[in-house]
Parts: sequence; structure tokens; C-alpha cells
Amino acid sequence: MAWLPEYCLSRIEARGRRPGLALQSPAMSVHTSYVPDRPAVRWGILGVARIATEKVIPAMQRGTYCEVAAIASRDLSKAEAAAARLGIAKAYGSYEALLADADVDAVYNPLPNHLHVPWSVRAAEAGKHVLCEKPIGLDAAEAEQLLAARDRTGVTIEEAFMVHTHPQWIGAIDLVRGGRIGPVRAVVGAFSFFNDDPKNIRNAPEFGGGALMDIGCYLVHASRWIVGREPDRVMALIDRDPRFGIDRRTSMMLDFGDDAHAIGTCSMQHVPYQRVQILGTTGRVEIEIPFNAPADRPCRVFIGDGSDPTGVRAETIEFEACNQYTIEADRFSCAVLHGTAAPLPLEDSVKNMRVIDALVRSAKSGEWEHP
Repeated sequence: MAWLPEYCLSRIEARGRRPGLALQSPAMSVHTSYVPDRPAVRWGILGVARIATEKVIPAMQRGTYCEVAAIASRDLSKAEAAAARLGIAKAYGSYEALLADADVDAVYNPLPNHLHVPWSVRAAEAGKHVLCEKPIGLDAAEAEQLLAARDRTGVTIEEAFMVHTHPQWIGAIDLVRGGRIGPVRAVVGAFSFFNDDPKNIRNAPEFGGGALMDIGCYLVHASRWIVGREPDRVMALIDRDPRFGIDRRTSMMLDFGDDAHAIGTCSMQHVPYQRVQILGTTGRVEIEIPFNAPADRPCRVFIGDGSDPTGVRAETIEFEACNQYTIEADRFSCAVLHGTAAPLPLEDSVKNMRVIDALVRSAKSGEWEHP
């Protein structure tokens, strides 16, 4: 059963309640009587990636059930500098040393994509729970190694799709499940930014770079979540950068059958932009900032009921500012402390990778492919 910290639920209730928005859905249930045996999960961080040092670690440190106890880098000086700046007690000059620390309960893995599975498996074998950045692996076959590691070791492993914890997404999914817009017929998404830096690891194909793996995975995940089932077939067009060899733009179509389709474009060489539209038979839901939701200001979801033929007029639901990385880490930590399943099942992440694999095959074959 999914779990949200009470402080998060109260924020949703305070700012998100509108007619037709059912807040007490199963996706938002709360264990109000739960008191953890230990006040916090002690986290170790593998690497000093920017996503970790600038976003995730500070967010974890604001969490109710998180303690960032250690950080590691293959360069000890980098680990020590990050530890000093972020107030982390321990710094290690190798990932192995951090995994050997008995005072670390769980690790956050923000390493480059090609290192997600190898180091997550090693962490699991060291008895550490693992929150691993997306994409969970380079392909579905690799991701399935994590299923085996989880089942073999008994630890909790989850892909860090932080959007899965944000109140605006929970509210939007609630609107869809509640029938507010009628049956879903289409999901339209876009996610882009501009990065042509040859030194950036996202532009290195050997390390799992490219737009589809970096940000297209969000569009795939969101579409599957919104529609509520797996696509029957998918198709993709990929534009590769002649310098780097990575996909700088991928456009995709997912056919869910029963008249439900999803289309999306992701790019690492477009103007920065993101938006998700959910179109039903009687209305639409638009998520204004679906993926990089700001932590310092409210997020907005728009609902159109079809009364305006231009589609411009819409009701606005505003969700109070919150940090989706804090909620993500707290939810994971509570699953660890309470001995419950990961909030986002690892099986779902493997299914997401199967769709991504099929999109890559489609771009090569020029045909519909089955995940």
C-alpha cells in the first residue's frame, strides 16, 4: 500500500481540495498509527553527481525519516569536499568502502547509467537497500538482474522516479481514475532541454546517454501510469547527433488499444520545455510542470470540461510547494523501516525498460514493435 508522510497529505488537503478531486484514494492512503522502530534510515550516497549534491541530498536532509550518513567518490578529495559542504559525517574514497560501512542502511545510486545495475547489485549484496536513479538499467535484461538481486538478498530496491511521489501527479491520476474527464483517449507529452556539451556524460552513448534514456523514460512511465496498462505496440523516430551518436531527439507513439494512444517527444537539443496533456472524452487534464516540479512555489494542474470550444478556459488546482525528492526519500525510508514493499515496484521499472527497448527497436526497423 502506498504511503505518504502526513505532512505531505496535509499540504494536499490544504491547497488541493476541489470538487471532483477525490483525495482519499488508495494511492494516497496513510498509516497514521505507524511509529518507526528507528527514527531514520541512514543513507550512503554513491558518487558526487550534481543531481545528488544539489537536489537529492539537501532534500533527504529535510526528510523526517532520512539521515545522510556517508558519501563516497573514487576521488577522496571530492567526497570530502561534498561532505564538508553538505554536513555529512563520513567521506569515503571508494564505493566499496561505503558499502562496507555497517552504519549505512541504504544507498542512493546517482552514478552514470551504465553503472546503475552493477553498483546497485553490489549494494544489495552488501545488505543495503537501494534507491537507484532512472533509468534503472541500460535495457530490460539488465534491469531484470536487479529483480534477481532483490529476491536473493531481501533488500528493497526502487527506481528513483520522483514524479511518482509528487502530490500534483497523485492528484492528476486521481482525477483520471475518478472519471472526471471520461475515458482517456490520448496522452500528449513533451520534455526537452539543450545540452551539446561534448564533455557531458549524457552525450556519451557508451555510458547510456541520449534523450530517450535521460528524459524520455519519464514520458514512457507517465503514459503507462496514466492509462493504467502496458502498450500493445510502440513506434519511434530517432534523430541521432552526428558528433556524439546519441539520440538527440526521439518521438514516440504508444498504442494501448481500446482507442487509447500516447505520443511524445523528448530532446536534449530543443528549447527547455515540459508539459503533459491527458485528453478524455469529456475533458482534459494538463500538468503544467510535470517533471522538474519546483520546490519553492506551487504547482498547477488545469482541468478543462469541454465547455469552451477553444479549450483555453480551465479550472486550476494548485498544489502547495513541496520537494518531491524529500517525499520520495521519506516514502522509501518508511518502506524500509516498516518492512513493506517499495512504493514503486521494481517490476514496474522492468516493464518501463521493455517499452524503451521496443522503441529503440522500432527506430531501427521502422515498424511497430511489441514490448
